[in-house]
Amino acid sequence: MDNNDTPDQSAHFGYRKVAADDKARLVAGVFTSVAQKYDIMNDLMSLGIHRIWKRFTLELSGVGPGQSVLDVASGTGDLAAAFADRVGEDGWVLSTDINHAMLERGRDALLDRGISGNVSFALANAERLPFPDHSFDCISIAFGLRNVTHIATALRAMQRVLKPGGRLLVLEFSKPAAPIRPFYDAYSKFLPWLGKVVANDAESYRYLVESIRMHPDQETLKGMMIEAGFGHCDYYNLSGGIVALHRGYKL
Repeated sequence: MDNNDTPDQSAHFGYRKVAADDKARLVAGVFTSVAQKYDIMNDLMSLGIHRIWKRFTLELSGVGPGQSVLDVASGTGDLAAAFADRVGEDGWVLSTDINHAMLERGRDALLDRGISGNVSFALANAERLPFPDHSFDCISIAFGLRNVTHIATALRAMQRVLKPGGRLLVLEFSKPAAPIRPFYDAYSKFLPWLGKVVANDAESYRYLVESIRMHPDQETLKGMMIEAGFGHCDYYNLSGGIVALHRGYKL
């Protein structure tokens, strides 16, 4: 795996190596393609368990009334909606995504749920967050970090815009425990077929499976967070390590 953070290096798009400058465009194509069926596929692929993973993330966030939250790679807005409820009318949630189709889906979903007064939306690249230093009490990124071209750059950007004492929460697919890997591997091979049947897009879901395999494992990602300036870093394996929640604080 190449986690080289030098901008002129190649990057992985699934198992393929591509020019780093091309990865964001290719990822954008994937999420533009899957945006309309994204929520349905999430429920089918995780058997609905993604809601439990996100609820656990919310509980460990420590977010309370009046605080500010940045939800990066917000997608269809599940976490943004939950945080909006937590921070209340005196707080603020900023939902961002690099992909316009996904951001629009998230905005529409929150409006349909009557959530608008304390949530804003912004098109933003996780590697170049256009916000002032020390702006947010909490930052979350759920199932988005593996799609970033330069993970280390994104982690530093998120550390920069956190307030001192603020925390970053990274919810992402990771490396399962050895006993369940054979079953996980078999299930992963089934997902492109499911993407074809439900979303008429096998290739996008093949990329998503490959991107999970290329993402840093639990200890590697923890080390990258420490290198980016986070302290008190820890992680929690969920569903046998299929997913891990990493948490770090800005000292």
